[in-house]
Amino acid sequence: MPLSGKVSEGNSADVSKVWVSDLGNGTYKNPVLHADYSDPDVCRVGEDYYMTASSFDAVPGLPILHSKDLVNWTLIGHGLKRQVPIAHFEKNQHGNGVWAPAIRYYKNEFYIYYPDPDFGIYLIKAKNPQGPWSEPVLVEGGKGLIDPCPLWDADGKAYLVHGWAGSRAGIKSIITVKKLNASADQVVDEGVIVYDGHLSDATVEGPKFYKRNGYYYIFAPAGGVSTGWQLVLRSKNVYGPYERRVVMDQGKSVINGPHQGAWVDTKPVNGKSEDWFIHFQDKNEYGRVVHLQPMKWVNDWPVIGLDPDGDGKGEPVLTYKKPNVGKTYPLATPPESDAFNSLALRKQWQWQANPKGTWFTTSAQGFLRLYSYKAEEEAKNLWSTPNVLLQKFPAEEFEATTKLVFTPNAKLENEKTGMVIMGQSYAGLFLKSDKEGLALVQAVCKNAFEGKPEKEKVLGRFKSGEEVYLKVQVRKGGLCQFSFSRNGKDYTAAGDVFHAEVGRWIGAKIGIFCTRDSQTNDSGYADFDWFSLDPVR
Repeated sequence: MPLSGKVSEGNSADVSKVWVSDLGNGTYKNPVLHADYSDPDVCRVGEDYYMTASSFDAVPGLPILHSKDLVNWTLIGHGLKRQVPIAHFEKNQHGNGVWAPAIRYYKNEFYIYYPDPDFGIYLIKAKNPQGPWSEPVLVEGGKGLIDPCPLWDADGKAYLVHGWAGSRAGIKSIITVKKLNASADQVVDEGVIVYDGHLSDATVEGPKFYKRNGYYYIFAPAGGVSTGWQLVLRSKNVYGPYERRVVMDQGKSVINGPHQGAWVDTKPVNGKSEDWFIHFQDKNEYGRVVHLQPMKWVNDWPVIGLDPDGDGKGEPVLTYKKPNVGKTYPLATPPESDAFNSLALRKQWQWQANPKGTWFTTSAQGFLRLYSYKAEEEAKNLWSTPNVLLQKFPAEEFEATTKLVFTPNAKLENEKTGMVIMGQSYAGLFLKSDKEGLALVQAVCKNAFEGKPEKEKVLGRFKSGEEVYLKVQVRKGGLCQFSFSRNGKDYTAAGDVFHAEVGRWIGAKIGIFCTRDSQTNDSGYADFDWFSLDPVR
């Protein structure tokens, strides 16, 4: 049924109410994106910067972000509408799928190389970064091939550097360089191991390939996601031998594990360009958030962050002067709220698996209708249910509110819908159908990733078709308090505070769903009027 909207439709230039990096005075604060854009890579095309990141099992995958100044970012699309192989990713694949990608611009075309640790390295291309993107081409098949990055040399030859996932390949902490064919869509040799990090750089991975002043450079993180450092290798020969240097670590800062990202320069202003480094920081339940660091070259070695003692190894900054790009651009952030007023979901939303056309519909009437869907028999809880619609945590503190009406199928019981904080354990507020109508349930599922069942507590009763408001307040440390309302004004706290947990290689997410546990010839449905992200009140 049509509902009355609260959230304005907005557009991709909406400014977050809960986290803005640009301080408005010529400086910025880190992270520039307080959201889980893991393993970021960036390329510059003229005055424009484009970023992509790991998306693992989430669909659509390979987010494409755009910025004019490296601080203000908008989410303009995704490289993958569905993950391949299609049937494989119709079931939840937590932690699998798209690992660390690389984005490059070559001969008027965008290239994204991305790894699937179970299938190999893929390539997609586009003339326009907003799409359409080509279907994935398998550049090299095999298990454990991860974190690819191409390099086109001055003579036109193309190379691919990548790391290895020990969980699939049986070896890690090595970096390999391989040749690509003329069209850069097929590996043509077995490659050369150009760096072995076992002695000094355990878990070296995520390499990015560059050439400058006659040197080949491989930027690579080492030492582990939350505890590591940024390594740079350089050589006059593409196959080495490579010299080694640590160019950034945590130092005396509060930014742990600062590494894995992209070197990018600015378009010259008054004849002078600047160098910058985009990387992530692991913040537990908030995921791997994105930082921007100043960078400079000293004796053909990069120094990232600030280096007060001049030893060539920098440490990350929390605030700094914005990049000089010759202009000042408006504040911009990825979208967070959704009024559901258009035929497409806003770009922050992702499913837990390849979606089916029967899961949802949007309408110019201004609501999102989720149809109840029965997952496969092995789906023990929402962790293993594909039709859960989620988005990233956007800040340390925020509150999310949604308004819905649930109309279950009268022939079924145990249809349910609601709001969830998803991770390896999850919690939420659900409406669940039974013989008496609708029960409002506080559900907690500890160790959901192990297939554990939900524990439910009935908080009240509602009628089919009655409006319900669900809210969760997220405070520092990922502490979540749910509440509900019948009128959108007076809220009642629901259940104990829940500590959000990480997912598989990702932070916690927040979202909505509509499911059932039995099959018949029709479904019930939940109409979501809007979904709003706001400061905690």
